[in-house]
Amino acid sequence: QVQLVESGGGLVQAGGSLGLSCAAAKSIFSINAMGWYRQAPGKQRELVATITSGSTTNYADSVKDRFTISRDNAKNTVYLQMNSLKPEDTAVYYCNAQIRQYPSSTYYLSYWGQGTQVTVSS
Repeated sequence: QVQLVESGGGLVQAGGSLGLSCAAAKSIFSINAMGWYRQAPGKQRELVATITSGSTTNYADSVKDRFTISRDNAKNTVYLQMNSLKPEDTAVYYCNAQIRQYPSSTYYLSYWGQGTQVTVSS
């Protein structure tokens, strides 16, 4: 079973910055799209940003020009740099990856990280 291990959450004041990372914890044959999602208390999980294997990115309107998603394919890792943070960015952030674990795997399966708390104080 593939595990995605997240790190980097925490508490920051409004206007500050935080960086998140998420790494696949074992050898992987292939990773397609990777992304970050978030879930605030009482709200549904929402997309924050995604990045394809070719590094094409997509952002939620609420984070455009403030957040940057990137990936290191050699390390099977995806990053999220968050700048100019706002209290409304407070949420648990989850990474997601579409993974073919073995060469014999037919499909890409979706895996989720355990979530990391980001809290932005006003």
